[in-house]
Amino acid sequence: MDVPEKFDAEKVREGVRMILEGVGEDPHREGLLTTPDRMVRMYEEIFGGMHEASSEVLSAVFHEDYDEIVLLKEIPFFSLCEHHLMPFTGKAHVAYLPDGKIVGLSKLARTVEHFARRPQIQERLTAQIADLISHELEPRGVAVVLEATHTCMTMRGVKKPGSIMTTSSMRGVMRENQATRNEVLNLIYGKG
Repeated sequence: MDVPEKFDAEKVREGVRMILEGVGEDPHREGLLTTPDRMVRMYEEIFGGMHEASSEVLSAVFHEDYDEIVLLKEIPFFSLCEHHLMPFTGKAHVAYLPDGKIVGLSKLARTVEHFARRPQIQERLTAQIADLISHELEPRGVAVVLEATHTCMTMRGVKKPGSIMTTSSMRGVMRENQATRNEVLNLIYGKG
């Protein structure tokens, strides 16, 4: 995956000034004077995943003869909805069925963070996590389930606080074999 050109701080500063003016504010008012700089720092942080190579996220792979489900549950994440640039936050559950390769647990959390740190939609985010794990580890199966609350739906538009969107992406035996799929979902949700 190609890494986009570097972050342009001056364009962000100017854009924030224009938004402030557009909503009727004075960007030179004391309380707003440093807002463009704060927004630059914030966007550098929350869009940082755009400027990292995906291939580096899971680069430290270990060879291990383990062949049962590996699951990391309730990984907190946040992202920005690309439609309104408003936050969505939630938890990710990431599982894979190794075929000779494993990674440290922190790498699974970093994979979630890597793809969440960009303008995003939850459906694509879920698939990107599953695809990278499938590509880099070549496991027998991958399951990714994301549960999130979207502020673009809770504080604007239909205003439905408390609503949670759930998405899943299954690869390999997690998709093809109902018993394996059920096992991982039972491990995630504690049923069965």
